[in-house]
Formats: sequence, C-alpha cells, structure tokens
Amino acid sequence: MSQEIFKRYEKKYLLNETQYETFRERLSHYMKEDRYGNYTIGNIYYDTRQYDLIRNSIDKPLYKEKFRIRSYGVPSGQDKVFLEIKKKFDGIVYKRRSEVPYCELIDVMDGGLSIEKTQIMNEISWFFQIHHPEPKVYIAYDRLALYGMEDPELRVTFDTNIRWRKDKLDLSAGDYGDEILRPNQILMEIKIPGTIPLWMSEALTEAEIYPTSFSKYGTCYQKYLFHDLLPENTYQNNNSNIAYNPGGKKQCLAVS
Repeated sequence: MSQEIFKRYEKKYLLNETQYETFRERLSHYMKEDRYGNYTIGNIYYDTRQYDLIRNSIDKPLYKEKFRIRSYGVPSGQDKVFLEIKKKFDGIVYKRRSEVPYCELIDVMDGGLSIEKTQIMNEISWFFQIHHPEPKVYIAYDRLALYGMEDPELRVTFDTNIRWRKDKLDLSAGDYGDEILRPNQILMEIKIPGTIPLWMSEALTEAEIYPTSFSKYGTCYQKYLFHDLLPENTYQNNNSNIAYNPGGKKQCLAVS
C-alpha cells in the first residue's frame, strides 16, 4: 500500500473572474500546469453524528483534523482512491494518505482485507476508534493545478464548480451535486513549504487578492448541513471500531 506525506502551509483566496485572469497571466511566467491539466476531484468527508469535527474546525483551534476518501474522477474497478487524514497545527498542514484500488475499498474499510501496518493506517485506525466517524457529505470540484518552474514544491490550485450532495455517498455514483459558491467565484489555494515568493506577493497585491478563511466542508456544513444536527449534545457509541463504507453500510476499520 503506497503512502504519501505532505507538510506545508496552505493559503486560500476567493477570486472573481477578473482577478483570476490577471493573476493567472502573471503566474504563466513562473509556473506550469501539472501533468494532469484540468481534472475533477471527488471526496467523501467523514464526521461524527453530531458533526463534532467540523464544528471544532470552525472554531479555529490550534489543532484540528479530518478524514476523507478521495478520488480523481469517478472511480471504478482498479482505479486508485485515497484514504486521507489531514491535520493542521499552528498554521502548518500535515496530510497523510494511503491509496487502495476502488474495488477493494469496502473490504479495506470493514477489515476484510489484511492491510499493511503503516504509520498512516495506524493513525487512520486510531482516528476511527476515537471519533467513530461516518460519511456525511460528498464534495466535488474541477481543479487546475500549477507548479513552480524553479521550485516544484510551490503549488497553486484553482477550484471551480464546487458542488455537494448528502445522498449516494459513494465515489462511483457520479460527480454531480448542488453548487456551494456563487456563480463565477473561484477558490485559489497557494501551497508552499515556506514563505510566498516576492514576485507572487507583488502579483497578489496588484490584483487586489487577499487571503480568506474558507473550508469547502465547513461552508457546506454552515449553509446546508447544520439542520441535520440531532438534539443530543454528544455522540457515544459502545463499539469503538465502528466505521462506515462509502455506501453507508456499517463497517469496522481494522489494521493487521
């Protein structure tokens, strides 16, 4: 089971079309599109029954974490999907993920397959034991990704057509959903291992682009999912290893 680990700062910006065109032109002198070009990303976000994880995240604590299952495009068969645990501490984002074939996803989630005992899978297993999460929402978007010509670790992404649904929580069910952003809004993220280059800071200022606090899942929760909350104040489950697969069937996540 292959693994990936990321450690970086992530800055977010909401752009209109004019800002996008201006800034995109400046980037063309320093950055290139990655080898995938434009592509669609699908995610299933997990949370507790009471949405404790996203509610905590909205309060902007020093430390927060979340879990999602991600695909590039609509997966089937042997297509890769990613089990991702994302943590943020003191402004630094740590993302760890392991990939599995989509056809094995349900078996992996219910412990039907023997999984290599890696640090990442141990963290994910511990996350499930502590939080007892279940799939809450599907969020997809179309992405254009760029990387720096001189520094490939410098990345800029533009997400459009951000959409959500809370039914058919299966990555293979299609990438349809209702829009989250206003028409013509574009979410830009700058992902850097350190400080933003001077040329980029100048370009942001010239285009009057300023950072914002924005979370796709958080915005979706605040606008559409808040009323799903049950009257209970806390969520308890006696089975500490209960998880759920993308189709909503109760499952157990096990690491051998």
